[in-house]
Amino acid sequence: MILQPPPEQPDALRPVPSRQAGQFSGESGVVLTTVNRAVGWARANSIWPMLFGLACCAIEMMAMSSVKFDLARFGAEVFRASPRQSDLMIVAGRLSKKMAPVLRQLYDQMPEPKWVLSMGACASCSGVYNNYALVQGVDRIVPVDVYVPGCPPRPESVIDGIIKLQAKIEADRQFGRKDERAPVFAGA
Repeated sequence: MILQPPPEQPDALRPVPSRQAGQFSGESGVVLTTVNRAVGWARANSIWPMLFGLACCAIEMMAMSSVKFDLARFGAEVFRASPRQSDLMIVAGRLSKKMAPVLRQLYDQMPEPKWVLSMGACASCSGVYNNYALVQGVDRIVPVDVYVPGCPPRPESVIDGIIKLQAKIEADRQFGRKDERAPVFAGA
């Protein structure tokens, strides 16, 4: 009779060493995380922007989702025309005082959580148009999370703004006490 050593434990039965939340355990293929991190990751990587192109910045916003720049790589591919299906409002261009109530109404119709990206100098501070007919910054109407400078900003800058917004969304606490919304400036 030949004695054989006992068989090794399969990887699934080995105890996983304790690690910090959100870390890989390479040996067993187990990911440990918290619910806040998992929900934050899912929200950050599945942004559905709403179109709100008002001027020349809208052309750059369209270019951002084209084949050359491919916004789909960052999880924001599905542009929605309905505010009830969107969670990111991209305000691209100058906002007139006549259009401001419409912008606010669309923002109010968006489900929570919702974010706003102000694209271009005109949306951020009315740019070179300092007159009575234009709102001097979209932040007077809705709370802005990310400002993207430029006249008009390049598609790369807008994608950088979306990446910064994703980092902000991922860092937000989904459950428990909410932190104050502080705007982020892209391209800085």
